[in-house]
Amino acid sequence: MTTHQNSRGIVYRALTAADLPAAQKLSTAVLWPHRLQDWQFVQELGAGMVAEDASGVIGTAMCCAHGSDYASLGMIIVAPERHGQGVGRELVSRMLREYGDRTVLMHTTLEGMAFCRKMGFEQIGTVHQHQGTVYRAPVVPLGEGERIRPVGPRDEANLAELASRAAGMPRRTVLKHLLNVANCVAIDLYDELIGFAALRRFGLGYVIGPVVAPDVGRAKALIAHWAGSYAGSFVRVDVPGRFGLSAWLMEMGMVQVEKTVPAMVRGEPPRPDKAITQYALINQALG
Repeated sequence: MTTHQNSRGIVYRALTAADLPAAQKLSTAVLWPHRLQDWQFVQELGAGMVAEDASGVIGTAMCCAHGSDYASLGMIIVAPERHGQGVGRELVSRMLREYGDRTVLMHTTLEGMAFCRKMGFEQIGTVHQHQGTVYRAPVVPLGEGERIRPVGPRDEANLAELASRAAGMPRRTVLKHLLNVANCVAIDLYDELIGFAALRRFGLGYVIGPVVAPDVGRAKALIAHWAGSYAGSFVRVDVPGRFGLSAWLMEMGMVQVEKTVPAMVRGEPPRPDKAITQYALINQALG
């Protein structure tokens, strides 16, 4: 990535680990809950850009490749005092050029949809962000021969396969990185893994995701497992709207805290395996 300064005195350059404290400060200014460790988690997986002026970092964007055909774009923030000056457009344009002909996925706000469409994105779904303190999680029964158990190192290849099939794109690299910082359980059916869910520290508490399962009932069992295990803690989960999980999550105490988040794509959308589904995201930057 090349460094460039425009007529407004804004410099665009590659984001480095040294920029993360300033990036985290910027995200706090726009009321994002991300800790420095949450920024590090994403930065270690991909590449990013910052916009800066004499005051410091005023904009960020990050992108993570998933194999040779897909990428996810996120962590797009512009300082409030710089809105309307084309900073976000320049950051996104540069990241899209960097990732060439890949299909690019991203999540935006309702207000940002028009901008995304101008950049070549189309809406393919929605995401609902839920969070709150759960004191009692429902008991969700499993089928005969099924149990929820912790995963171990020997499960990594199977988890990566399930995650990739559910997303419709390679997820081995992302999942391997996730397992370094997350706890993970799986549904075991006679020693065959048929679904899994991860939980890690994030923001004000914990986040559940991804949740990968063959059906919504088993997805609920995995979410309820983590919600019950961390009863009394602040927990967040981001779920695609089409699965109808929001009412159930709100009954548990995890309220929907934002407007519906549009899921966007630039290029040919991924084609997930119909036999396995991702019911909750890792985060909105990584999908």
